[in-house]
Amino acid sequence: MARRSSSSAFPSLPVVAWQPGLPVHGSSTWVVVVGEEDGLPAAAKEAGGRLGVDLDRLLEVQRATGFAPSAGATAAYPLLTGEVTEILLVGAGGGTAKELRHAGAAIARFGRGKDELTTVVAEGIDDAALQAFAEGVVLGSFAYTQKTADAGKPAVGTVTLTDGSAEERQPAIDRGVVIGRTGWLARQLAITPSNEKDPAWLAARATEVAAATGLEVTVWDEKKLAADGFGGILAVGQGSTRPPRLIRLDYVPKGATKKTPYVVLVGKGITYDTGGLSLKPREGMVSMKRDMTGGGSVIATLSALRDLGANVRVTGLVCAAENMPSGTAYRPDDVIRHFGGRTTEVKNTDAEGRLVLADGLAYAVQELKPDVLVDVATLTGAIKVSLGAMLYGGMFATDDALADNLADAGRVSGEELWRMPLPAEYEDLISTPIADSVNSSKGPGSITAALFLKAFTGDLPWAHLDLSSIAEAPADRFEYSAGATGAGARLLSTWLSSDTPTSGIG
Repeated sequence: MARRSSSSAFPSLPVVAWQPGLPVHGSSTWVVVVGEEDGLPAAAKEAGGRLGVDLDRLLEVQRATGFAPSAGATAAYPLLTGEVTEILLVGAGGGTAKELRHAGAAIARFGRGKDELTTVVAEGIDDAALQAFAEGVVLGSFAYTQKTADAGKPAVGTVTLTDGSAEERQPAIDRGVVIGRTGWLARQLAITPSNEKDPAWLAARATEVAAATGLEVTVWDEKKLAADGFGGILAVGQGSTRPPRLIRLDYVPKGATKKTPYVVLVGKGITYDTGGLSLKPREGMVSMKRDMTGGGSVIATLSALRDLGANVRVTGLVCAAENMPSGTAYRPDDVIRHFGGRTTEVKNTDAEGRLVLADGLAYAVQELKPDVLVDVATLTGAIKVSLGAMLYGGMFATDDALADNLADAGRVSGEELWRMPLPAEYEDLISTPIADSVNSSKGPGSITAALFLKAFTGDLPWAHLDLSSIAEAPADRFEYSAGATGAGARLLSTWLSSDTPTSGIG
């Protein structure tokens, strides 16, 4: 199962391997990927001969009984003789990368408890689709439990892919496994219960990841946060007995020079959000263990950059705190002084994510001076009102090229973004005579939250990703498992490992 082991920073993932030519024997279960228009892959005839099965006839019968090869659809057929015991037909729809990601996830779910699956895909499948297929296998294998009985079947051990040709395709698969791993790790961090997960726990996991992947790591404890003036992180965390942390991870690519583009990611790391003194109702608190999804996705993204060969310098900042009500909690009407001196009048202690992110953004601008600045958070419920659930995450940006590059990465990764407006006319909604701004107001909540953050970004090209709308899957469907999605990790790792992630920005 997907439980973190103390001996490794990463869970145990299925092996996804390419097999040039059909294997002589293969596993006891063979999977055949079927397209809506193309039908069976070219190697199916030879595979059927090996198995003693007319796959064309099998597909015809399955269609007659209701099987349609839409993406992720499955139909299993048992074999009563021979070493191979079953054949699984899996739909690939129109064969797009997105549909093949769905197909890969369906195969992973079917393969639970099995040692190996031999999988026949269409000959000539392009690298993007093959990568997405591997991502789906990894993501569809995810599970997390702390059950002591009936814990469920483990993930499939190995999925061996072949199109019957002699071509070698492992590099595209390996990239897909790494991208999928970021989503798995971000989910695992987000789904961990908060009685185990606090800011110090998150810092310890980031330190493990850094050691495993060649990153530099720095952690601010509460004393160092106070000494350096991180007033937002401290205020949000002061109501908890478990103090806040700021986590910094640094990735420098091989051969980096002063001309190497530099990106800073800032992630919201609220390890549990009760709303503080502005207490949430019970229903609103359920699932708030995953309110550090943005911070978890930053950690997961940084973990993959070396394996993906990213050619940009990247610093990840995770602003971690637990938002609790107590006699020491911060209050409505308090005035907070952030890193660098800007002040905020608190009107709602449940609008805490922007307070910790503000410190991280201000630190990035003043101390790191990157070329590009991006923050990622499950920031507002308002974005779910605007965009609904599990279709798009919200994106606000001050640079059109940055917005386009992130949107492109969203389409490739399957974590799609919808650009939202940043109208200056709404800045009056967060004004106050007491401080530089307030942290909450009536009106368009996701927009005013973004405008609040914009004041801390200087003149840097900046994007704010509000991913509350895609952070929680209602059921097992396609590459998602019910619960926390780890939103942002696949998007950011895809963007930063592209050939020109900062192209046109500025």
